[in-house]
Amino acid sequence: MNTRSKRSVCILLVSLLSTSLLAGCGNDQGTDDGGANDQSLRVQEERARQVADAWRTSAAADAWAQGYYPMADAVQAPASGWRSKADKRAFETKNFVLTGDLPSMASTRGEVEWGDGQDLTRPLISSEKAYKSFALHRSAGPHLTVTEARLGTTVIVTSRGKATVPAWVFTLESYDTPLKRVAVTPSKLPKPPIGHARQEATGGLRSITRLAGAAADGRSVTVKATHGTCDDGPTVKALETKESVVLYASIKGAESGACAAVMIEQDMRVKLSQPLGDRILLDALTGRPLPFGDPDGTAPSWT
Repeated sequence: MNTRSKRSVCILLVSLLSTSLLAGCGNDQGTDDGGANDQSLRVQEERARQVADAWRTSAAADAWAQGYYPMADAVQAPASGWRSKADKRAFETKNFVLTGDLPSMASTRGEVEWGDGQDLTRPLISSEKAYKSFALHRSAGPHLTVTEARLGTTVIVTSRGKATVPAWVFTLESYDTPLKRVAVTPSKLPKPPIGHARQEATGGLRSITRLAGAAADGRSVTVKATHGTCDDGPTVKALETKESVVLYASIKGAESGACAAVMIEQDMRVKLSQPLGDRILLDALTGRPLPFGDPDGTAPSWT
């Protein structure tokens, strides 16, 4: 969309939705060009380098290397896949029915095993809490039925590679393979060795919401980045070191003027020069590790 078209859209929105608009199409999006000019990019890269340097050999990095931080969904659908679109929809809308009682725990702690002899003991969540993390509704229409639950194990990708962890295993009616929910709680996030940067002093730098996934070969990651209604979308770059990958995001083509108060979240694939491996993935603006999934959801990457 060209500049004249964008301005026309913004003006039209002002006339129709004046009560729900924010003045300043790019006011919270850094510089007018969204950080696209060379000076802004240098400022952003310098902040990314500061974050990488702060984490290198820090106490927070040591704590991170010894903790349990899952980088995949704690709720795992049946390995056989969903039998129908209706069942998939029921899972996505968390529409479940439970028949019978959920079991109690024999122990309150479980082992996270990486296979390198550096196992970690973490608290377990109850079967009820595990169930409620994926089952919120009992409404009419398509639903999934849980007939039984037991404590077993599963494999999940973590910041330290794949780990075998305790999991609540839920038997689903008419399914040969179960739904699993990781039962161990993530480690507490260490205090970052560098604070949140002032956005106005970082060349239009923006925060990255979360990690959405990584390629099987580790040579790219997909993250959630945000932008507004009067720009050309987000851009995400990576500063790679031996210990970390610092991602820094900005927006392209921000227009001045009035824009609808809408924040758009977009998937952004970032290619890496080397596989991610066990390098920590950091956000340049906040100075914090990128969580997998929604930090405020039912299964965050860490507590």
